[in-house]
Amino acid sequence: MFGAELRRRRQDAGMTLEDLNRRVHFSKSHLSKVETGAKKPSQDLVRACDTALGADGELAALAPGTTETRAAQAEPPTADQEVWLMSMTPDGETGFAGMDRRTALSLSALTVLGAGLGGATGTSGSSQRGHTDAELALDSFRAQLGELRTMGQHMAPSMVFPIAIVQTNALRQLARTAPPAQRPAVLRLAARFAEYTGWMAQESGSDRWAQWWTDTAVSLAGAGGDAEMGEYALVRRALLTMYAHDGPQTVALAQRAQRAPETSLRVLGLAAQQEAQGHALVGDLRSCERSLERSREHLAADEVENKSGRDGDPEVLGSRHVGDPVGVTRGWCLVDLGRVEEAAELLDQECASLSQNAIRARTRFGVRRALAHALSGEVEQSCTIAIELLTAAPRMDSATVRLDLRRLHQTLARYHGHRSVRELSPRLLTALSTV
Repeated sequence: MFGAELRRRRQDAGMTLEDLNRRVHFSKSHLSKVETGAKKPSQDLVRACDTALGADGELAALAPGTTETRAAQAEPPTADQEVWLMSMTPDGETGFAGMDRRTALSLSALTVLGAGLGGATGTSGSSQRGHTDAELALDSFRAQLGELRTMGQHMAPSMVFPIAIVQTNALRQLARTAPPAQRPAVLRLAARFAEYTGWMAQESGSDRWAQWWTDTAVSLAGAGGDAEMGEYALVRRALLTMYAHDGPQTVALAQRAQRAPETSLRVLGLAAQQEAQGHALVGDLRSCERSLERSREHLAADEVENKSGRDGDPEVLGSRHVGDPVGVTRGWCLVDLGRVEEAAELLDQECASLSQNAIRARTRFGVRRALAHALSGEVEQSCTIAIELLTAAPRMDSATVRLDLRRLHQTLARYHGHRSVRELSPRLLTALSTV
């Protein structure tokens, strides 16, 4: 159905295969095979054709499904895992899990962990002393959360993930012995750690663990009287479906988060941002732009209302390392909408403004920037960007970055005779085998 409709719309528009080739950067022979049904179209070709023919998602809706599956991680400990770490099992029980020495060494980056646990010993001499210990422990753990999120920008998520588990569990233990007045704050902070643990699980490649840790965050936050995490969990679920290329479900989850009563401005903005990405996946440009504008309004209002508490706040939901999240999201969406030339120009601007310290964010949006240039036929520029990024991508070991790296490799493979592509290809394959 897609091939037949593509041919009908192309001919109605007065385009030859060569005309369409110049717009979508796929060869005439490939386009001809897609039109006759001899070849299955890729998502990139589907979006590019939909945009080139002004179909507003109607052509894309006829394409066969190309949803990518995500492999689960969580393998049992092996013989070389000589270090043991306390962890939390899916049923909420605590235990120990094996860890290799490299991951264990990363724990040394958080030297204040012991200080934070001191408040949970329950050995204080008086109720006033116990209250002081709990406050000191909270301050220590808040500092650790900030350090952990900074580490997440520089280290593989598989190394950060077990550290986050330990800290979440320690806060759960602290909540049991903290004075009643302090307990809600401890549980709310534990929820922030659990939510970040879920993000690191997703980055490590396990959607199942990502969802479980997000649910755990909601439970901890609810026990601490914080309803905001419940709405934000819908945004996190929408992110999972977005990476699974399920546009309609992404939109539905993000809209549910925005309909929840008393949703904070911050969550409203993040949910609208996620909704825009869902609309982009189904080719709905107008709804995407409206959602992005709504997101910008909510996030700007949140900055005004909570300015004193946002700068450097480790407990803030969502990324702290992107100056203009709506700008980079718009660039991301334009790629999925097939408006790749516009996406490349915008992502060039937005990536240039990202902090040098935000390595994970620079890698994630940089790979999509390289993809936008490749899809628009700017092969040399795409290869130049990719070479700059490949030194960081393997170290990031990111499952979400891997999706766009794979897309980039498939796109550049169409230009296998290009000198820069031949030089880049071995490095790109190495990165795909190590991230």
